[in-house]
Amino acid sequence: MEQDRWPVLRMKVIRKRLAEGARGARGTVVVIDVFRAFSCTPLFFYFGASKVMLEADPLRAVELKRFHPDAVLVGEVDEVPIEGGDMGNSPSRIIAEGARRFEGRTVIHRTTAGVTGVSLAAASADEVILGSFVTASAIAEYLKGLQLGEVTLVAMGDRALRPAPEDEACADYLEHLLNGTPYDPVKVFREVVFQPTAQKFLTRSRPYLPPEDPLFCLQRDLFDAVPIVARDGDRLVVRPPGC
Repeated sequence: MEQDRWPVLRMKVIRKRLAEGARGARGTVVVIDVFRAFSCTPLFFYFGASKVMLEADPLRAVELKRFHPDAVLVGEVDEVPIEGGDMGNSPSRIIAEGARRFEGRTVIHRTTAGVTGVSLAAASADEVILGSFVTASAIAEYLKGLQLGEVTLVAMGDRALRPAPEDEACADYLEHLLNGTPYDPVKVFREVVFQPTAQKFLTRSRPYLPPEDPLFCLQRDLFDAVPIVARDGDRLVVRPPGC
């Protein structure tokens, strides 16, 4: 007798984008910012940070730094490093600074697209996860383990105002990992690297957009930990793996 064949259960993947998509997102939500916010987050913990505090308002981020002078303020406003901060939102700069800058310290993180999107999504979502290529497989395995009926992927785009190919490609990759939908890495390379959101780094025209950043941000599956947002009083925080 032929063995019964059970259908493969597929997770419903809801695709949203930009600030409008983050606002009102419900259930389990992955907020994606490849260039560069959530490619930076796992680096903070790799270099020993004790906690990441997410603050969408740049003025409040600077005020937090005043109240917590030992914290490291990493942030930008429309890509320009925050005045009064310690560094811009650059993974290559984070790597250059390493553990001597981050070990045992709290990071205050502010970005125009990613962190702002998390702030919007957290108001209505049950759970918010920080999405990027560097943690994609870990995120997909975590979501599969939850046995969810659906998940929402929010591609935050360029300044949360315009779609960005790298964020859409990361959403495609996550959907591929979750449900086996087609994913062509060569096509992604063509559609991402030759477009303005990547090329602005490669021209070397602005020192706060180093060309090394997209090289790191487009690496897949570098980290096993899933960056999950939690509430700590009125703050949104991410804690190290296992905490």
